[in-house]
Amino acid sequence: MDLNLKIATVTDQYSRLYKANKEAIFAGSSSFVNEKREKAIQAFQNIPFPGNKSEDYKYTNLEKLFEKDLKHVFKPKKIDFELQDIFTCDIPELDTHVVLVLNGFYYSADHELLEKFENGVIFGSLQEATKKYPELIEKHFDKYAHSDKEALTALNTAFALDGVFLYVPKNQKLDKPLQIIHLLLSDVDQMVQHRNLFILEDNSEAEVLICDHTLSTQNFLTNSVTEMYAGPNAQLDLARVQNEHNGSVQMTNSFAHQEKNSRVNTNYITLHGGLVRNNVQVNMNDEGCENNSTGLLLADKDQHVDNFVYINHRKPNCVSNQLYKGILDDNAIGVFTGRIHVWPDAQKTQAYQKNNNILLSDDAKMKSKPQLEIYADDVKCSHGSTMGQLDDEALFYLRSRGIPESESRHLLLYAFAHEVISKIKLSALQERINELVSKRLRGELSRSGSDECSRYIFTLWL
Repeated sequence: MDLNLKIATVTDQYSRLYKANKEAIFAGSSSFVNEKREKAIQAFQNIPFPGNKSEDYKYTNLEKLFEKDLKHVFKPKKIDFELQDIFTCDIPELDTHVVLVLNGFYYSADHELLEKFENGVIFGSLQEATKKYPELIEKHFDKYAHSDKEALTALNTAFALDGVFLYVPKNQKLDKPLQIIHLLLSDVDQMVQHRNLFILEDNSEAEVLICDHTLSTQNFLTNSVTEMYAGPNAQLDLARVQNEHNGSVQMTNSFAHQEKNSRVNTNYITLHGGLVRNNVQVNMNDEGCENNSTGLLLADKDQHVDNFVYINHRKPNCVSNQLYKGILDDNAIGVFTGRIHVWPDAQKTQAYQKNNNILLSDDAKMKSKPQLEIYADDVKCSHGSTMGQLDDEALFYLRSRGIPESESRHLLLYAFAHEVISKIKLSALQERINELVSKRLRGELSRSGSDECSRYIFTLWL
């Protein structure tokens, strides 16, 4: 089939879906958001859908995935379960505010959709926030995502009905981390689109943990967008743990907008997933910004994990660090594209990028494209990428000390991964990720079959 015909088919498919369900999509949203939807679907019809001819998606073909027959749900389906029964055992020492997004809709057992604290901090349903706090939504919603330029973002803006809203006012701090659990649970193959908006005003702080899980064996396609605003001197720490089964396809699109002297740290840990594409785009809009983007992918079987990072240095005296690592086995494919763009006015920029990978089989593949685009002359920038196998000398050293070969290999891989894990700020979470990575490397953490899902399903009922 001709590539252009395939692209037109995907575009037409979702344009018709939008038109047929427009009334349901508009029903729970404010007029401002619905105006954004209309502009987004028009843009979607004119933006080339990501395909092999797109340089940014050269190694990750999405067209076939979007052509599949997937159910689209435009209102939440009632599913009753006990949240604590499922998740308390995962990180019992981690004291957080826990919120749940189930199949793209904010879930609240007591029907409280927004929580507001005495210091003005607000979090809860994004859909509800569009109604109760329109001034904040109109100031920030769809201001940092590229709905007019990128097909996946435009598609999300048109279709996403709910997600998580976080607002931290000036000079305030979220008292403990916000843990967002994205759950997929369905009796049919389904596409899910949700939207998050985090707003941190001047001198504010917040820590956010996002956990992505599948709880049933159906095939899922997720297309999510997260917008983050960090005002002057604000600090946002975001960790995301992706642990979905091999029948899932997950695309995350994260946009961070930073103002003067702000600091944003992101850490993406991909433990499982059939196909995962993480887009991280950072815009440093004023002087003195710092951004640290890190990620770890563990892939085996036929899994495919693609990390795309674009750091935009617009102003002077900003610092960015990218550190992404991958461990691949069997027929797994990994992709890393890291781009640093330094504008002419961004003198005194410091920008560093590193991508290191270990291939455990002859059939595993890693595609790495570190890129620098520099238009200023007083900068310190570097990039580098490595791909190889385990160090034979280090392996020999450990074995010569009486450590069995399998355990020696595990220790070396664990040490390789720990550099990324150590960047996670929350100590309890860091310990839990260390444990999960260790199990994953030993093959003890499988998400490919139904057994893993079924142990959760016993606590749920439709």
